[in-house]
Amino acid sequence: MFKKILIANRGEIALRIIRTCREMGIKTVAVYSKADEESLHVRFADEAVCIGPAPSNESYLKISNIIAAAEITNADAIHPGYGFLSENSKFSKICEEHGFKFIGASPDMIDRMGNKARAKATMREAGVPCVPGSEGVIPDFKACKKIAKETGYPVMLKASAGGGGKGMRAVWKEEDLQDAWESARQESKAAFGNDDMYMEKLIEEPRHIEIQIVGDSNGKACHLSERDCSIQRRHQKLTEETPSPFMTKKLRDDMGKAAVKAAEFIKYEGAGTVEFLVDKHRKFYFMEMNTRIQVEHPITEQVVDYDLIREQILVAAGVSISGKNYLPKLHAIECRINAEDPYNNFRPSPGRIEVLHAPGGHGVRLDTHVYAGYIIPPNYDSMIAKLITTAQTREEAISKMKRALDEFVIEGVKTTIPFHRQLMDDPAYVSGNYTTAFMDTFVMNEPEEEK
Repeated sequence: MFKKILIANRGEIALRIIRTCREMGIKTVAVYSKADEESLHVRFADEAVCIGPAPSNESYLKISNIIAAAEITNADAIHPGYGFLSENSKFSKICEEHGFKFIGASPDMIDRMGNKARAKATMREAGVPCVPGSEGVIPDFKACKKIAKETGYPVMLKASAGGGGKGMRAVWKEEDLQDAWESARQESKAAFGNDDMYMEKLIEEPRHIEIQIVGDSNGKACHLSERDCSIQRRHQKLTEETPSPFMTKKLRDDMGKAAVKAAEFIKYEGAGTVEFLVDKHRKFYFMEMNTRIQVEHPITEQVVDYDLIREQILVAAGVSISGKNYLPKLHAIECRINAEDPYNNFRPSPGRIEVLHAPGGHGVRLDTHVYAGYIIPPNYDSMIAKLITTAQTREEAISKMKRALDEFVIEGVKTTIPFHRQLMDDPAYVSGNYTTAFMDTFVMNEPEEEK
């Protein structure tokens, strides 16, 4: 087992990893930028090393500084968390070359699954259902036009190196295709330094449902059931739940088998997520695979009583998994609390938190790195907390979330707490009758002080 793990990340996920390491008797090293000097992950780690100024490309994305921090602290493994370098094959390879175990996917695995067109081709080979569309990267616009006609409109253009909705365009008719092709490529080039595109049939009324998997070094994998991530804004998840209100026993069984088949076909090692689009007829299609821990992993932990970070560390240390699949025993909902103003088009709201009162009680979990007096820097993602409620039924989990959101007080900055509170009363959400298009028609009520 590892003696010391360096966490190449920040905020709540760094703190989350530190907690499990402490329970396992493993020492931890936090790295931080100058903007994060007062963050809780720095305070709770056994050691902390400043790796640069506030900008990510000079700190959390600077591989040489992270490797140097691991060397001077004698760490024997590096956990990348999510985001930043967690799906960077170069970083995984450099860790390997310098004698640090990368607690994540191998460089080859990241390359195979990180490129979405290549991942889709691999999944087709594995026999996993895929959305109809191009076989790989589209060479030019002439081929794009031909593939769109064969696939049938509407289609979705996607950046091969994409993520977070960058380089994606829905196209409903042929005359709009060229403009979409050019703008998507430009956006992808600017965001990822790569303008390769692929195409899929646009699935109407889709739900975004992902399956949590864990694989070991012997090529064995298991799944831990599903998470419904359909409530999104600009392809960024806002809230997640498990089990999905759309799920049936047969669908769960079929999707779970497909996810395990995918993981075992590529001999995947570690925690990962196989993401699917599910249409209104409950047909599912492979979308992508995330070769890392997910932001929303706590809801899975809550319903199957399983520490995913602990399992990541054990698998990285060579421990075999049982191969048993896990089904949800309870219902859990996660609300991502962002420092954003939901009444002003979710505009970021960095600054000092003057007052913070955290909710508590039975079935309430709060993963956060912030506190009263903490200054939220403008340099990073705006998520400051994840509020999770767990109960026997979905109805009880929603009621518990309403109560927890009412208790959750943050003053000094704007947050998405009012959005989530309104969501919990929305008829479509409460009925479980929602798709990825939910936010297209959702309108925030006027804030209380302006009524």
